[in-house]
Amino acid sequence: MSETQENKKGFFSEVGHIPIVATIVIFIATGITLAVMGRVIWCKEGDLMPWSWDIWTTHNSQHLVDPYAFTHVLHGILEFWLIGLVFYFLPLGWRFSLAILIESIWEVAENSPAIIERYRTVTLSLDYFGDSVANSLADIVACALGFWIAFKIGFVRSLLLFLATEAFLIAWIRDSLILNIIMLLYPLEAIKAWQMSGQ
Repeated sequence: MSETQENKKGFFSEVGHIPIVATIVIFIATGITLAVMGRVIWCKEGDLMPWSWDIWTTHNSQHLVDPYAFTHVLHGILEFWLIGLVFYFLPLGWRFSLAILIESIWEVAENSPAIIERYRTVTLSLDYFGDSVANSLADIVACALGFWIAFKIGFVRSLLLFLATEAFLIAWIRDSLILNIIMLLYPLEAIKAWQMSGQ
């Protein structure tokens, strides 16, 4: 089925009941796994606000929404197109479940001691000590939102949205999905120095 035909039928009617149930199971299992790993459920500072916009405080990655939530929306956009390219034979619903599974695996890996230490060593997240369970689950929801957005608006507009979001984040917090990937895989001191100068 073409992308246009899928869009006309609607996202949720295309996804189907069984993939939705599978996705919910993945979501719940991820939350339980993170809690068993010892992640705090909510911000340990006790602030009940659902958002935190300052990446330089201990509130970052502890509330439902922070600047990095936008990068998880971009995860969803990327996963929609890459999964569709590689697993084109899968129905949309199972592609959606696969995207949520990939995002959930990343959230668990991201909160492992090795990745936390990697963030603290090579990125601007010097005080990063992992996400709260609530933040990780909200990031998975943000990924699902990005997947849905890519489905609704098509490749060209989702590419423009991706680039605009990257530019917005670089201007706002001196970080973005692409910079995050670069700094995790091949850290550059020049980028880190520029990022830290915005503190």
